[in-house]
Amino acid sequence: MSAVTTATDLDRTEDAVSPTDTPAGIAPDGLGTSKGDGVQQTEKMPARRRPRRVPARSAASETTKAAQPRTKVAATKTAAPKKAAPKQAGDEKRTQLRTIPTSKIDRDPGQPREHFDEASLQELAKSMSKLGQLQPITVRYIPETKRYTLVMGERRWRAAQIAELPQMQAVILHGVSEGRETFAKAVAENVGRADMTAIEESKAFKKLIDGHVDENGEQVEPGYTVDEVSELVGKSAAYVQWRIDLLRLCPEAQEALVKNQLPVGLAWYVGKLANDNQVRFLAKWVRGDFKSARDAEAFAQALHTEEKRQEQQGSFFVLSEEATATRKDNGQDALPGTLDLPEEERERITADRNKLVGKIDKLGTAGEILSLLAATEPAELALLLASTPGGIGGHRLRIKHLQDIATKAMANLRKAEMAAEVRASGLQVDPDAETAA
Repeated sequence: MSAVTTATDLDRTEDAVSPTDTPAGIAPDGLGTSKGDGVQQTEKMPARRRPRRVPARSAASETTKAAQPRTKVAATKTAAPKKAAPKQAGDEKRTQLRTIPTSKIDRDPGQPREHFDEASLQELAKSMSKLGQLQPITVRYIPETKRYTLVMGERRWRAAQIAELPQMQAVILHGVSEGRETFAKAVAENVGRADMTAIEESKAFKKLIDGHVDENGEQVEPGYTVDEVSELVGKSAAYVQWRIDLLRLCPEAQEALVKNQLPVGLAWYVGKLANDNQVRFLAKWVRGDFKSARDAEAFAQALHTEEKRQEQQGSFFVLSEEATATRKDNGQDALPGTLDLPEEERERITADRNKLVGKIDKLGTAGEILSLLAATEPAELALLLASTPGGIGGHRLRIKHLQDIATKAMANLRKAEMAAEVRASGLQVDPDAETAA
């Protein structure tokens, strides 16, 4: 009976444990209602219910989890361009070599060179037409206008325009704004060129020292020192300062210098003079009143010395065409520059003059000796002087010493001549006397 009962109980239990009839909230362990231990262990059916419910929940969960990463990845891909948006091509400093349209290149208004020889440009244009552009220019890119501004190579650019070249090879500087660095590059490229005038160099050096100034006249970048400029352009500091001093020339003198009517060396001495005397000096130079440029330099130095001397006395000195005639009427032709001296001093000058002139007259004897040595044949001189004390070498050294002294004496006499001419051709103006009058 027990075996039958057990089988029947199992069938009933199986029917009672239908998955559809299981009420919610009944635990799986509640299935075994039989009192037999073996039946309870065999009759538990959790495996049939769990696979049907758990897979459904797992699939939904998997779908939800799979959808979340895709949303994040999509969001990340969408947000990436926003982080890179603030960066622009023009903000990054870089250099590239490209071929660009000639029509999109503009001249730098701060270019140190202002004058270009037209004949030289025509020659370069013919060469570029046949051989093409042999060296690239340097430009900086302007993002706002999408054009290019020249940094180096304006002469090649001008020649390319004459030759009607549609494109040019260029080293393009990105992210470089107008400032002292770009201007320094332009100056360094042009300094020393034959067609760059001394005034252009002077203005360029002065601009580098003054620093970069904006439209309102305010300094945006500090300037260089004279030593720094000399290193940039490969010149000495003295050369740079000497060029800057030329800016003291009056406009007329600067124009004469640009047109090569006034030598650069002479112009530096002229720049030390007062503006009125610079103009009057130019008139004498143009008329050919000086025998050489050395004489003109000596005259300018003497004039500057006289200006300083008169300034210390409270007056100023002015060159005048009528000065020579005025001094002749006052006896100044005999003693130039001594009219303003006391009588005793003038007498002393007269006595010393007579002594000096007497010694200078003895130079005639030395001249005769030198003429004799110059006219005698070298072979004859060898026979005559070989056995003398000191030999030929000793006599040669004495002549060389005289030559050195004569050179210095000539330079001194030149300065003296110009000083006398300055005093003879100038007028001393006393401002106090004019006010009193």
